[in-house]
Amino acid sequence: MTPEQFLSMIERQPVAPAYLFLGPEGYYRDRCRRALIERLLPVEDREHGFVRLDLAESTLSAVVDDACSLSLFSPRRLIWVSCAEAALPRGRRGSASDSGEEGGAAGNESSLTQYLANPVPDVAVVFDSSRYEFDGEDKARQERVLKFYGAIRNVVEFPRFSEAQARRLAQDLARQLGLKIAAAEVQLIVEATGASATTIATEMEKLALYAQGRPITAGDIAQMVPQARATTIFALVSSLGNKRRDAALDVLDTLVKEGEYLPLALSFLATQFRQALAASEAGMRGSGQIRGYFSRLGVPMWPSRADQIAQTVTSFTPEKMRSALVSIAAADKDLRDTRPDDRIVMERFVLDLTS
Repeated sequence: MTPEQFLSMIERQPVAPAYLFLGPEGYYRDRCRRALIERLLPVEDREHGFVRLDLAESTLSAVVDDACSLSLFSPRRLIWVSCAEAALPRGRRGSASDSGEEGGAAGNESSLTQYLANPVPDVAVVFDSSRYEFDGEDKARQERVLKFYGAIRNVVEFPRFSEAQARRLAQDLARQLGLKIAAAEVQLIVEATGASATTIATEMEKLALYAQGRPITAGDIAQMVPQARATTIFALVSSLGNKRRDAALDVLDTLVKEGEYLPLALSFLATQFRQALAASEAGMRGSGQIRGYFSRLGVPMWPSRADQIAQTVTSFTPEKMRSALVSIAAADKDLRDTRPDDRIVMERFVLDLTS
């Protein structure tokens, strides 16, 4: 089921004994967790009634034992079990060395099935698996998690937001916060945050406090949203690719005047060149191909970012990109050493790449 269906269901029906939360998206997961706490636990029971466990540090049998135990402090309990995927058996099925682990996994599944056949009243257990995506290489892993927890009937999926969903969320949040923001600025926030719903919510709240009722401008977003400065970094990449030394130094001057932390700017440059080199070596050229390629790898890629990488692939040969990465590594080392000024190191880097 979707998060919206889950929120509607717990308003109308009793809380189920167990849920499986699947997927990496955090904004709706947080909403569902808070709604479940409010639905199941009275305010006076929340301190002792909300229990956190981690299957990276515990076992599924221990979780079931905890669910069966009666609490002296709270008659109702919500047990939140993180890293649910850690309970799955590892290694190649059928090998001698893994036979004990496979047997333990089967015992874990059996204990969970037995518990759900006769669950403890007023106790809900949420198994939370946020590690895997729903497509690409993670799809088979996600299916294994789903199969392992097959005894749990209530499964809630949390896929990453699409760009359109993220834009609708930003517009809804703007209305809730009374934020005056045009469609172009909404799109800028979506692109700057990589369509991350949690980050969008955080940045919209920051902008609402910052603007105090006045309309939001692109300058406000560049000032308040750290990721938005990546557009200036791309201008630097473009100038370097065209061997426009004067333009590159002008962009560097802008970054310094804006108070940009230059090691962070260098990190943005490194990411840009690494992704462009990967796309080039994979034979990707257009922004559509690049976006699809990185999406299959599980790397969030929004249209404007794909356009930037496509332009970098066009401006630099693979040899030049490798050379740029070597120069970036040298500049990064110099920025970490004792030096008179970060700007001098970055200017030397620009001169290197435009020589």
